[in-house]
Amino acid sequence: MPEPLQIHVPEEDRFSRFRLIGWWDQSRLRAAKVMVVGAGALGNEIIKNLALLGVGHILICDKDRIEHSNLSRSILYRAEDAGKPKAHVAAEAARRIYPEIIAHAFDGDIVHDLGMGAFRWADLVIGGLDNRLARLTINRHCTRLGKPWIDGAIEQIQGVARVFLPGGPCYECTMSQRDWQVLAARRSCNLLSRAEMEAGKTPTTPTISAVIAGVQCQEAVKLLHGLPTIGGKGWVFDGHSTEAYQTEYQRKPDCLSHDTIDRIVELDATGETITFRRILDLAQGETNSVKSLELPRDVLEKFACPRCNKSEFVGGSLGKVKPDRAMCPDCGVERHVNVINYIAGDSPYLDLTPAAMGLPAMDVLIARGRAETIGFELTGDAPAALGELVGGGLDLQ
Repeated sequence: MPEPLQIHVPEEDRFSRFRLIGWWDQSRLRAAKVMVVGAGALGNEIIKNLALLGVGHILICDKDRIEHSNLSRSILYRAEDAGKPKAHVAAEAARRIYPEIIAHAFDGDIVHDLGMGAFRWADLVIGGLDNRLARLTINRHCTRLGKPWIDGAIEQIQGVARVFLPGGPCYECTMSQRDWQVLAARRSCNLLSRAEMEAGKTPTTPTISAVIAGVQCQEAVKLLHGLPTIGGKGWVFDGHSTEAYQTEYQRKPDCLSHDTIDRIVELDATGETITFRRILDLAQGETNSVKSLELPRDVLEKFACPRCNKSEFVGGSLGKVKPDRAMCPDCGVERHVNVINYIAGDSPYLDLTPAAMGLPAMDVLIARGRAETIGFELTGDAPAALGELVGGGLDLQ
C-alpha cells in the first residue's frame, strides 16, 4: 500500500504575510530607527503600527502625563496608567506588542530639551502633534541634518498626512500668516512659556487617528524601502464626506528652514565637560574662517531689570523657566529676558560648558566657515547602553 502523500507546509513566522508582498524587505524594518514625536491619540496609532510592522528601534518623545480623557482615543493606555508619563507607558506597550523592538522614551520638551543628536540618530521622524512650535523644531532639525519627516494632523473627523523630504518644500514653507499668529500666541510677551497656553484641547476621535496614522506609517514603510512617496505633498481626508485628495506644496526660496549642515564632527565629550572655548578651537582647526559657534536653539542668558538696572545670569532652557521667574525679587517689576543663540570668540561665556548654558545632552553646535557648515555633536553624551547616538533623559530599557 503506497505511503500517504505528505505535504510539508512551512511554519509561518511573525512577518510571513508581509513577505508575500514582492518588494517587502523585513530586514530593512528591523534595522530602522524611527523617532515618534507625540504619544497622544495619533502617536498611539503610529507606535502601534510601527510595532506591528516589526520596526526594530523607536524613540518616543512626549512631555505629557496620561489623563482619563486619553483612554477613549489611545489604544496603548489603561485606566491604571493615569498620571504616568505618556512616553514611558507607550514604550512599554510597544514592547508588549513586539518584544524584539528596542523602544526608548524621552519624557520632556523636544523644543528646548532634546538634543539635535537624537534627530541625527533617527532614519526618519514621524510627528503626531497639535503644536506648531514643535513641528517647526522638528522641521528645522530634520532639514539641517537631511532627514525626512512625516507630519500628521487631526481635528474632529478630518485630518492630513504629509511627507517632507530633504531638498523639497518643508513644513515652514506651508505655514500661513495665521499659523505664525497662533505660534506667537503660545508665548508670553517675555518669551517664557505660559502654562495655560500649553493646555490646548483638540477634539478628535480614534477613527480619524487610525486613518491618518495608517497613511503616515504606510509612507514610512515606503521611505524605508526606497519607494516613491508623497514627498512634498499632503494627503487630506474629510471624514464627513469620506473624500480624500492630495495637495502639493511649493518650496519657498526665502524660507528660514532651508539651512543645512554639510558634515558632522563627533566629539568624544559631554555637554558637562567640554567648554565652548575648546569647541571653538576645534572648529577653527577645521576651518580658520569660523568666528563663532551657533547654538541650535535660543537659550536664556539672563534677566535684566529695567528699574533696578540689575542683571541675573540664568543660563537655562527657555522651556523650563516659567514667567513668574522673570519678576524682579527687589522691586517686583517684570524683567527683560535676554536670550542668545551664538557664542562668539569674545564671549564672556567661552569657559562655560554647553550644559551650563542650558543646552541639552547630545546637542549639535554649528560652525559656519566660508566653504562649509560643520556641526559639532556632543557624542560623549550618548549612553553606552544604547550604542547609538541618543542621549539626555532617555529611558534605556
